[in-house]
Amino acid sequence: MLAEIITTDIFTAITQQLRQQQARFRVVEHACAGRCEAVAALRGTELGQGAKGLLTHIKGNGVKRHVLAVLPGDMQADLSKLAAHFGARKASLASPREMSELTGCIAGTIPPFSFHPQLTLVAAPQLFGRFDELAFNAGSLDRSIIVASDDYRRIAQPQLVDFVRSTH
Repeated sequence: MLAEIITTDIFTAITQQLRQQQARFRVVEHACAGRCEAVAALRGTELGQGAKGLLTHIKGNGVKRHVLAVLPGDMQADLSKLAAHFGARKASLASPREMSELTGCIAGTIPPFSFHPQLTLVAAPQLFGRFDELAFNAGSLDRSIIVASDDYRRIAQPQLVDFVRSTH
């Protein structure tokens, strides 16, 4: 399925899925920006509305899997919490090669959707309830999708896992 999506492109696959599922969303084209803060400013959204996707490799204790972990743009991940949730010893960010193979994207452009059967999708509960809309890059650094938070959750169906780093 991922090979088919890559040929049509991730952005098209996501927008088609959102349309088919009658999601409330819009596309924003903007200049390329690397940091979450800069992208939020270009989109006209709050930093916390950003759905930041981290592709991780979780292993140890007989566990070996890839997880796409999504959290608000104004928070940081605690990868040890993520590993513990899956009964593993450690979690690390995936390599650029793994990113390409599992998502068809490069770092910074990975959307909060999984189209690969071996890629588990999880979202921090903090992603929901703060804002009515979420924003994310969808396969490119110069184009974002802003979608109603409840529509994203309904369509993507991420497993909720609290892996956000404590601030105290």
